[in-house]
Amino acid sequence: MVEVFKTNVQDPDNANLLLDQIHKTFKGYKANFDLEDCDKILRIVFTSELMDSSALINLLQGYGFEAEILPDL
Repeated sequence: MVEVFKTNVQDPDNANLLLDQIHKTFKGYKANFDLEDCDKILRIVFTSELMDSSALINLLQGYGFEAEILPDL
């Protein structure tokens, strides 16, 4: 499964820091940023049935960043 988030992360160094923290905190997630996209996309690929979106958003907020789930189109 894949969940896509709109973020306000703009700096690649911040993106790398967040990716490290996401991978340490959520063992089953594979994350990447698309900072070229206007929505500064964070994609999470996960293998479990459910993703803890709230915990992921809280993790980013703990570092001073915003994130929200982009709805499926």
